[in-house]
Amino acid sequence: MDLIRTNRLCGSSKNKVIVVFDGHQDNRYLNPDTKIDVVFSRKESADERIKRIVAESGNVKNIVVVSDDKEIKFFARSSGAFVQGVEEFFNLKQKEKKEDSFKPELTYSQMHKINSELRRIWLK
Repeated sequence: MDLIRTNRLCGSSKNKVIVVFDGHQDNRYLNPDTKIDVVFSRKESADERIKRIVAESGNVKNIVVVSDDKEIKFFARSSGAFVQGVEEFFNLKQKEKKEDSFKPELTYSQMHKINSELRRIWLK
């Protein structure tokens, strides 16, 4: 969960994040300072809990379900949620982060100068 929080993998800190685990709560691993809801499925499976969360959501189109479980992905997609595999989610977010790290700021006159130079070279 620290990875999700520190790398801002869910975008804005205002986005609600729910992580679902099978079993019962173990407080040794929870950090109350994070704004990530951790849900333990208890008597039902984590898969069933995820399906219930998606089904009970007010606006499914605003949900992103990250899972490699085929059944969960099928259910979420057929419900209207956006679905990503775990590797895809982490790779996409890392790629976006790298792309955002270098954004050259050019003035209008600099862009005009570059475009003029490229026209002169390529459009002879």
